[in-house]
Amino acid sequence: ELIMQALAALSRFVNKTFALWVLVFGIVGYLFPELCKPLGGWITILLGIVMFGMGLTLTPGDFREVFRRPRDVLIGVLGQFIIMPSVAYVLCIAFQLPPDIAVGVMLVGCCPGGTASNVMTFLARGDVALSVTITSCTTLLAPFVTPALMYFFASQWLAVDPMSMFLSIVQVVLVPIAAGVLLHKLLGERIQVAVAALPLVSVVAIVLIVAAVVAASAGQIANAGLLVFAVVVLHNGFGMLIGYLLAKFTGMNLAKRKCLAIEVGMQNSGLGVALAMVHFAANPLAALPSAIFSFWHNISGPVMATIFHGWREEGEAESMLEKIAAKHAKKA
Repeated sequence: ELIMQALAALSRFVNKTFALWVLVFGIVGYLFPELCKPLGGWITILLGIVMFGMGLTLTPGDFREVFRRPRDVLIGVLGQFIIMPSVAYVLCIAFQLPPDIAVGVMLVGCCPGGTASNVMTFLARGDVALSVTITSCTTLLAPFVTPALMYFFASQWLAVDPMSMFLSIVQVVLVPIAAGVLLHKLLGERIQVAVAALPLVSVVAIVLIVAAVVAASAGQIANAGLLVFAVVVLHNGFGMLIGYLLAKFTGMNLAKRKCLAIEVGMQNSGLGVALAMVHFAANPLAALPSAIFSFWHNISGPVMATIFHGWREEGEAESMLEKIAAKHAKKA
């Protein structure tokens, strides 16, 4: 019991300081490339572990929203797969990015939503059930949609093999998720021990992936790093902004608008890294945008969640805790 509590506490701490660990391991990868390069061979396995963890937490209830409010889910899924690839493409053209970086930026844009968006939506007091459903749906659609979008948008820069990419995503995403769902079904509540450690496992996997990518492209980062960082920040920012506006224009309430902004803006950048390393191995810089995205959206996500947390609809009630806190503040 004590070990469980300690593990859960460590998981929470590491999750809160995620961006810091990504930065630290990115620097380690840059300073000691020879040490971190061998990790490149483990990227698909590491991402598979993260996806297996996602499968462990999925329940049929996560897909209930598809039937309860199909319109909201459809808008979210279409927003994810239209806004982020389109913004990525416009940025590639506007900045006249070299082919390897352009393909890397497009990969981030064509990936499904990231699981961190669910936590950020919760912290933002957004619609968590909708966020979980959209993430789950875009993840399950990724084997079909991501290769098709890449073929459509990125073929002008480098050759894209959609069939081979489809098989990669099935192997790295669908199979581990299915295994996680099956294990959850078989073990039921006993799985909670593993679930407590999931954030820790996910953070370790992602930071090792980032270290491997930075190590592989260490030679070129000095020249291209700042440009890629600028594009990633703009991509993420426009994604959040347009996601919010899409929700507003389709008449969604504030909780749903917060959800869509975060959901559209935050990507499964780990998948982008894995696909870049497998399908564009001759161009190590192609994985860099995804690696930088992993770092950046773990800063922008909490910042947006904090800003959104204070936003209320007119007449939206304060929680009991907030009322008590306000009462004490007045007395003080």
